[in-house]
Parts: sequence; structure tokens; C-alpha cells
Amino acid sequence: MTLTTQFYTLIAMIGMGCYFGASLDTYQRFLNRPHRKKWIVFIYDILFWVVQALQVFYVLLLVNQGELRFYSFLALVCGFAAYQALIKNIYLRLLNIFILLVKRTMKLLGEISRILIYRPFLFIFKMIKVILNLCLKGIIAIGKLIFRIVTTIMKIIFSSIVWIIRRIYNMLPQTFTNKLENMYNKNAGVFLRIKNTLSEWIKETKKK
Repeated sequence: MTLTTQFYTLIAMIGMGCYFGASLDTYQRFLNRPHRKKWIVFIYDILFWVVQALQVFYVLLLVNQGELRFYSFLALVCGFAAYQALIKNIYLRLLNIFILLVKRTMKLLGEISRILIYRPFLFIFKMIKVILNLCLKGIIAIGKLIFRIVTTIMKIIFSSIVWIIRRIYNMLPQTFTNKLENMYNKNAGVFLRIKNTLSEWIKETKKK
């Protein structure tokens, strides 16, 4: 390994130490450790360290063909220490500002989507509901009107038929009408029940 390669390796490992410190703070910031179950935290920790180790090895592979020397670990520790002493506070402030900006942006996008999508959709839904209610009320009103017209026509027809029957009845011989009256008296109960049933049905229909 040449001196230049060693120098590049040293700089790369110092940079990876700083990156490791920033990654660790970011991981701790988003993990919310006290509010998670221990076994979930354990799995996340293992995955985090595996990813960090793979990243370090990948950088070494790019710089010096993956050769791992003792000074590489020292450079990592120096980079991490430099981050903790010089960069950590600034990075955490920038991270909090970034998170706050993302939250406010998401909130703004939510308000915009509610104004442009949810409220118009709700307005259209209410308008459709009102139109359907009006149509239903109109259909019911038309149905009632038709029923009243038909009922009135039937009453006129029935009254006309009754008048005609009475006229014909008055023209019949006395002996024949007496026989009809006797037959009617015998079946008066049946006719009365039919009449009462029809009257109740008409009253219930008018109430509806």
C-alpha cells in the first residue's frame, strides 16, 4: 500500500467516523427508544450496526481494495471524537430544523389537500344528497297527487254507477225489488264487512 493510498484511507476513515456519529444521532433521534418494545429496539440496533459496518467496508474497498489496518480504527475513533466535539451540536440543531420544516410542510400539504380535495368532495357529496332528497320528495308528492286524482276519478265513476243502478232499480217492478231487498238483507253482513275494509284501506292510504 502506497503512502498516498494510506493518506486517502486515513482521510476516508476520519470522514466515516464523522458520518458514523451523525448517523448514530439521527438513528437515536428517530428511534424514540423509550416508547418502543425492547425486542424491536434490539433488532433495530443490530441492523444499524450491520449497515454501518458494511458502509465502512465499502469505503475501504473503494479506497484501498478493502485492506483493514489498525490505523483505520484509530482514524474512525478520531473522526467520531471530532464530530462529538465540533459538529454534534450544530448537526442536531440542523436536524431538528429539518424535521420541523418537514412537519410543517406535511401539515401545509395536508391543509392544501383538505381545501382542494376534501372540501370540494364533501360539498359535491352534500349537493348530491340534497338533490336525491328533493327528487325523492318530488316522486312521493307526484305519487300522492296521482293517487288523489285516481281516487277522485274512481269516486266519480262509482257515484255515477250507483246513480245509474238506482235509476234502473227504481224502474224495476215492485215484486222484483222486494226479492232483491230480501237477498240484500240476508247478505248485509258480508257487504258491511267489505265496505268497512275498503273504508279503512282508503283512510290508511290518505294518511300515508
